Amino acid sequence: MNLFNTLTKKIEPFQPIKDKEVGLYTCGPTVYWFAHIGNFRTYIFEDILKRALRYDGYKVKHVMNITDVGHLTSDSDTGEDKLEKGAAREHKTVWEVAEYYTSAFINDMHVLNIVEPDVWVRATDTISKQIELIKILEQKGFTYIIDDGVYFDTQKLGDKYGRLWTDLEKKELRGRIEENKQKKNSADFALWKFSPKDQKRQMEWDSPWGIGFPGWHTECVVMGGENLGLPFDIHCGGIDHVSIHHTNEIAQAEAAYDKIPANYWLHGEFLTLKDAKMSKSADNITTISQLKQKNINPLAYRYLCLNTHYRSKMVYSEESLDFAQKSLDKLYKKMGELRNESEEIKNDSVKFAEYQKSFIEKINDDLDMPGVLALVWEIIKDEQLQNQEKYDLLIDYDKVMGLKLSEVSYRVGGKDTEYVIETKDENGMSVWTDDLKILPKELLEKLEQRKQLRENKNWEESDKIRQEIKEMGWIIEDSEGQVVIHQSK
Repeated sequence: MNLFNTLTKKIEPFQPIKDKEVGLYTCGPTVYWFAHIGNFRTYIFEDILKRALRYDGYKVKHVMNITDVGHLTSDSDTGEDKLEKGAAREHKTVWEVAEYYTSAFINDMHVLNIVEPDVWVRATDTISKQIELIKILEQKGFTYIIDDGVYFDTQKLGDKYGRLWTDLEKKELRGRIEENKQKKNSADFALWKFSPKDQKRQMEWDSPWGIGFPGWHTECVVMGGENLGLPFDIHCGGIDHVSIHHTNEIAQAEAAYDKIPANYWLHGEFLTLKDAKMSKSADNITTISQLKQKNINPLAYRYLCLNTHYRSKMVYSEESLDFAQKSLDKLYKKMGELRNESEEIKNDSVKFAEYQKSFIEKINDDLDMPGVLALVWEIIKDEQLQNQEKYDLLIDYDKVMGLKLSEVSYRVGGKDTEYVIETKDENGMSVWTDDLKILPKELLEKLEQRKQLRENKNWEESDKIRQEIKEMGWIIEDSEGQVVIHQSK
């Protein structure tokens, strides 16, 4: 597998520390609010990576953190703690807020068919270990104290600070972070923040430096090292983590242990809305539950993400999502047809082998999922392949795509069934039935009228009935001797 390593700024062959084993750490959510689809673009890319590694035969140990303390509203270590702010907004305890949004995040992961990590770690469960790391940094002379906390002195690392940055970023980013006049250097960051003297926080702990809470950047060094060892193989996150969060993780690990946390750093690009980034602060977010409220299958969003390479910006619109929904529905329909029409054969044709080889090449070419989707539709159209070969190839591809193609249900009752009805389950997956009892009485009457008109070859009047049915919120299609009934959005 070849992957783009942000650390070296180039595509490199992946070489794990241990043969056929991978230690994977991915930055998880700050659980003060619902994760939005922009966040989930990163989690989908990380899921694709894990699936591809496992497809290649690697044993993957995946660790993800839950940030439930220490993430302030500003990257410059100022502003409110996001969890404390969320608790005040909802009139709950910080612990209740963290628990609620952690559960919501995990539920949304399941809906998007994202495989859960092997290890979940909450920041609040590692406070003592974070304090121990800060002690090591203090003993080695990398810390200093100012009015609001204990800070890391980035100048002590010299040119080593900012390993993930480009040369241009090294010139620009040091001065980009909002200035705290007491800091020695603009890029210095908080390791331990003191609790405000005029108020008591819900989350605060004793430390050698005073009562307070850890900075956001410290938790991942501890969690990755404790669960995977340092260094581990791959560290992932969004592109927004490169300039500050992951840069500061590396700084702490290198200062404390003379090690970089991971050998490979992979970052997913932003989802954008024309010229804006989707974010809660901009009040332009879309959540997974909002997709479901619009009768959009959340897996259509996953399909949409597969259309753009993870290192390219993805422009999101309702039109692009609607196109993805239609494409996924078309794919589900085709999968159902292939399954119903397939006969057991040996998959030993030259064409079958070529498509398998192409798939392996694409997933190992820095996760070329747009190329994989192109293969999917090429397979469907390829007349030299048997239906069983097509079905088996697509099921195999889906081990990495994660679109639940093996769960597709289509056209119950066989071709002798007069009517088939498409409904949606709670996650937007198509479910097919021939039970007319689920339809409204007035719709059944219209269907009977249309049937009589068609038997009498009165096509004009039957088309009028079709339009009346559409106005009632239903769409009917005549397909292969059956009437297929869908409920419109």
